[in-house]
Amino acid sequence: MEDNIGRMPLIGDPAPSFKAVTTQGIINFPEDYKGKWVILFSHPADFTPVCTTEFMTFASMADEFKSLNTELVGLSVDSLYAHIAWLRKIQELEWNGMKNVEVKFPLIEDIKMDVAGKYGMIQSQSTTQAVRAVFFVDPKGIIRTILYYPASLGRNFNEIKRIILGLQKADKDSVATPANWEPGDDTIIPTPGSCGVAKERMENKDENKYCLDWFLCFNKEK
Repeated sequence: MEDNIGRMPLIGDPAPSFKAVTTQGIINFPEDYKGKWVILFSHPADFTPVCTTEFMTFASMADEFKSLNTELVGLSVDSLYAHIAWLRKIQELEWNGMKNVEVKFPLIEDIKMDVAGKYGMIQSQSTTQAVRAVFFVDPKGIIRTILYYPASLGRNFNEIKRIILGLQKADKDSVATPANWEPGDDTIIPTPGSCGVAKERMENKDENKYCLDWFLCFNKEK
């Protein structure tokens, strides 16, 4: 087991590659997803209550993520047959306005914990469960954001979607996003790299930009 646990990849690292059996067939990651954003997420175990609500929510939002050029890939250390049985049971459940939910995105079988080991997903207090982790991988296969949750805390899916939107906005317009940013909010202009640029910004009369100080300038988005 110890051989499977490697260094957890960091933001900016290439996503560790792997080939895996899933509920949607074999995938080669991240090669099969070039040109797309990917949310790779793990859960502790099938047939657990928090994970069931999360999978219902992810599946209900799958089309929203697809519209953002984003694919979902799940993982736990359960077998393929356990995955299939659980996903079939999920279709029979009704919760929070969701019912007849079909999980169409791939769920990785990781019994030997090979993938979980590459991504540092194994819980420190357990050798048989993956943590509740989320890795955001960009179209070039680079890890851009990492979230970790304890087993007792369900993920906030509005935040997961906001992260994708924020990363895409930052890449598209070469900006940063302020605290509590939501689509349509003003964005931050990168900090100037010289005194001359700082002075120009403070004196700039562009009605689409404004500065609170030389280091904190915004683009008006509305």
